[in-house]
Amino acid sequence: MKPKKSMREKLADSKDLPKTIVVPAPLEVDALMKQVPPGKIATITEIRATLARQHRTDVACPMTTGIFAWMAAQAAEEAEAAGEADITPYWRTLKTGGELNAKYPGGIKDQKRRLEAEGHKVAKKGRTTIVRDFERALFRFER
Repeated sequence: MKPKKSMREKLADSKDLPKTIVVPAPLEVDALMKQVPPGKIATITEIRATLARQHRTDVACPMTTGIFAWMAAQAAEEAEAAGEADITPYWRTLKTGGELNAKYPGGIKDQKRRLEAEGHKVAKKGRTTIVRDFERALFRFER
């Protein structure tokens, strides 16, 4: 068993920092979410990697990217309620590991309904709900 690191050792461990990070604009996240066609899905991880590539940084901020995906979902729901047909397909953007997002409009139940209507298989995995074999349906953003 490895000995526990002291606080001084932890403090000195830079973990290859600093890294360059992008804090995306909400419309950038929304624009990527809009690219995902029916039958395909994206994960927040894929969106973050795409944003980092586009901005030539090491990473995209996970917190703001997730918040902006939630904002895009809420805005899409407002647009749909107003009668607009061309909305951001937020239900196609999953959390890491293919997990459905309970914070999206209508929660897991609605996201599951929309994904199954597009041919995806959704299942419970412990406490979470995931798209089965989600890796096969991953949308590849342009490089």
